[in-house]
Amino acid sequence: MIRSTVPAVRQDRFWAWLRQSVSPRLHDRDPGEFGMDSHNMSTGKVAAIIGLGVGAVAVLHGDPLDSEGSGYLTWRETGLRGVPARAAVCIIAGVSLLAAGWLYRLLFCPLELLRAPDDVGYIAEGGRSRARAANEVRRRRKTGELPPVYPNGWFRVLDSHLLERGEVRNVSVLGEQVAVFRGQDGEAYVVDAYCPHLGANLAVGGRVVGNCIECPFHGWQFRGNDGKCVKIPYAEKVPEFAKVRSWPSCEVNGQILIWFHCDGKDPHWTVPEQQEITNGEWVYRGRTEHFVNAHIQEIPENAADIAHLAHLHTPSFVSGVDLRYINSKTWEFLRHDWKVQWDPEPEPNQHCSQMLVKHAFTVFGLHLPLLDVHVVARQVGPGVVFLLFNHSFLGRGLIMHCVTPVEPLLQCVSHIMFYQSNVPPVVPKFILRTECIQFERDVMIWNNKKYISRPLLVKEDSAIQKHRRWFSQFYSENSPRLQYQRDTLDF
Repeated sequence: MIRSTVPAVRQDRFWAWLRQSVSPRLHDRDPGEFGMDSHNMSTGKVAAIIGLGVGAVAVLHGDPLDSEGSGYLTWRETGLRGVPARAAVCIIAGVSLLAAGWLYRLLFCPLELLRAPDDVGYIAEGGRSRARAANEVRRRRKTGELPPVYPNGWFRVLDSHLLERGEVRNVSVLGEQVAVFRGQDGEAYVVDAYCPHLGANLAVGGRVVGNCIECPFHGWQFRGNDGKCVKIPYAEKVPEFAKVRSWPSCEVNGQILIWFHCDGKDPHWTVPEQQEITNGEWVYRGRTEHFVNAHIQEIPENAADIAHLAHLHTPSFVSGVDLRYINSKTWEFLRHDWKVQWDPEPEPNQHCSQMLVKHAFTVFGLHLPLLDVHVVARQVGPGVVFLLFNHSFLGRGLIMHCVTPVEPLLQCVSHIMFYQSNVPPVVPKFILRTECIQFERDVMIWNNKKYISRPLLVKEDSAIQKHRRWFSQFYSENSPRLQYQRDTLDF
């Protein structure tokens, strides 16, 4: 039998390396850094490391296939001699496990595609980084005469599955920092992040005590439902005025949303519940997240801009997102065809509008009816859109399109996919990925355009003005506006 000649200290070093490679990545990262099932490095990479580890053990400890008198094959009998051959086997095993992990994620895991603010919508030329190109565009771009920057309505702050019981998150929304936490009663609460005592951030080091959030600085505890301070550890009495702002919130369709009104008024409407999600008929299949450097009104206005669909979104999804190349001759035999109609809803749902979309796909001019998709996009207020898919063969599902202002000209746009549980996950993931490609073309437009308050329109653009009149209901007299501070020289 072949014995390992590798010193014990070398084996110890290997195991130390393996522990160091896996453990920190599994436990040290923020649980929400990469989405629902990305608490750590990907399943495939972990599988590859374990496979390589098992193979390395075989190399270090000798010939696992050699058993004299047992009838098993040995390395020598199979033609695999020496450490290099065994290393090759280890590499093949690791690559196989990596491929298996990739295939598992493709077929069964939700799609999590989270873009950073500089990842999409900018052209980096002349050796510049994407971040530098984005900063230059933001600095030079003319914004135009803007409407108020924060309309009144419901806005998404977090996916429900990203907030466990007793957990707290720091979120930037509407130019504010808020602490989102889930109490021991299972309810989600949203309060201003800064403690009124000495300004500590409740979401950074703060902990959930019952249904309260405890300040990490001095231990003051604030109730989630109304923001009132209920305990000061070193004080005999809690002042009546000691409280933080508590935001009206709701949790529906797997999302935590908050209500904003510039005058502090109570919600005018509710976000409808999708029964198929509540009863489990439709299940979560992934989400995408993008940051758009534009005014919030620019994004839903696309629904009424029917003409842009034929020009910007007719090239196939395989043409990519870079506007300089989407009309390449290579892929012009694949086309998306769109028929769209947008209309506001009458009372009592005047805060809603609908866009009816009929999508067809053609190859060499031949219509493929199997790929026809009918979509009803219902917008509820300024920040939530329900895109309902209905396909004759691939079933039904929903994409929740949520737009949340982070800053006056920075919007976080999420697409959350729910689909029939009996449909293979690869189907809704493909739909979501295709939607993502088409959306990123719009992002490149929004990130570089100027808002025109009095646009030059033709008769065929009438729906755009109609949409602006409808959207204006979400602004009030006191709605915040973007004000520029200009240096002046007085002589």
